[in-house]
Amino acid sequence: MNYETIIGLEVHAQLRTRSKMYCRCSADYASAPPNTHVCPVCLGMPGVLPTINQQAIEYTIMTALALNCAISEYTKFDRKNYPYPDLMKGYQISQYDAPIGHHGWLTIETDGQKKQVGITRVHLEEDVAKLLHRTPADGEAYSLVDVNRSGVPLMEIVGEPDLRSPEEARHYLIKLHSLLQYLDVSTANMEEGSFRCDANISIRPEGKPESLAKVEVKNMNSFRAVYRALEYEARRQRKAAEEGKKLVQETRGWLEEKGVTIAQRSKEYAHDYRYFPEPDLPPLVLNREWVEAMRSKLPELPEARRNRFVAEYDLSLYDANLLTSSRAMADYFEACLRKKSYRLSAAKSAKMVANWLLGESSRLLNVTNTEINDSKISPGQLCQLLDLIEAGSISATSAKQVFAEMFSTGKDATDIMTQKGLSQISDTHEVADTVSRVIIANPQPVADYKAGKEQALKFLVGQVMKATGGRADPKLVNELLKKKVEEE
Repeated sequence: MNYETIIGLEVHAQLRTRSKMYCRCSADYASAPPNTHVCPVCLGMPGVLPTINQQAIEYTIMTALALNCAISEYTKFDRKNYPYPDLMKGYQISQYDAPIGHHGWLTIETDGQKKQVGITRVHLEEDVAKLLHRTPADGEAYSLVDVNRSGVPLMEIVGEPDLRSPEEARHYLIKLHSLLQYLDVSTANMEEGSFRCDANISIRPEGKPESLAKVEVKNMNSFRAVYRALEYEARRQRKAAEEGKKLVQETRGWLEEKGVTIAQRSKEYAHDYRYFPEPDLPPLVLNREWVEAMRSKLPELPEARRNRFVAEYDLSLYDANLLTSSRAMADYFEACLRKKSYRLSAAKSAKMVANWLLGESSRLLNVTNTEINDSKISPGQLCQLLDLIEAGSISATSAKQVFAEMFSTGKDATDIMTQKGLSQISDTHEVADTVSRVIIANPQPVADYKAGKEQALKFLVGQVMKATGGRADPKLVNELLKKKVEEE
């Protein structure tokens, strides 16, 4: 029997507010000593009263609008009850039946095909404390609790089960991650836990309306991990079904090092949490004028920016997609274009900037695990290097050496070029002397070129470039080689 994979994702994103969701404690806890950003409210002490963080409400409305959601006129907070050591109060203040946003969608593109993925709801809650598990070599295992994270605003985006493959799930996550960064409502850093994903996955016989038991997969901290976990789980469920084994609704954890999921507990249902309205927080009526004010704050979003890059800068769809996948990269690209002196046409200059950002710059950023915002090369410095290339002051090969030095030191291209003697040799007599020596030293390739073998000329060009340390003007080298070989 053939089975169809059914996937729905639940994404939690910490919001970039200065204070926590229901108290005034600083939400900037990442590098703080344990249990230093706490107060009676986020510690869950009896008798305290929470208050609502307005900025968190605004960020959630902006996200919901960007996801094409309807915004509720009336929303409220609820108590979600479950016992766990990282939940200080024994319940979480969340939202149940009246979320801030609902019935939206996000468009993804896979293999050139667009697909609209439904968004069930966008709601707001608080993050929990962090458990640190320790297993000493000479003693019993124990756990520590760091309450700094408890109470940080946490936005949950629940997607419809419209995804049909791990690849679609990955595209959905990448698109949503980019969207949150464009909105600047979250750092969306998966490694730090500010962007977390739980995946619901099941299978159903093709042509049948009902799925088999749904499994929730947790503990995935990268796009790659989500993809691998869903790939594994889809195979596991199919194998179990084909062998006649009963699939049960459960929560499973992903073990990255082993590449498998393991059972953790039976999956909860909504009634297990015993939701009821939070008595200490008033319901909120979201004024339509206020909502429209939030809509006016929305920046140009990734898809719109991509389309503009194609239309305005004549970039390929592929290049525009890569440049706009990150707001920081897209901002850097346009900052370069504002500083670029246009020796070439605007379109050619845009292509040149794009090539360097997507080529050498991205390569070094990946190797050093650096974000472009933290690059030591400013847009103005990159443009200075590109102007030198266009003016023929430096060869493309030498420019890569200069760029690498700029990346590590932050020095200007002209200073590095002077210090390392990398300026391009454009003097005809100097290049001609080197060309003559190469021709004398390589009689066979010269004969091959005369016999019609074009590849032989490339070899001779390479020898001239090698002899000049990559500094000779390649165009001049080609012209002189052809002329002198024909004169032989």
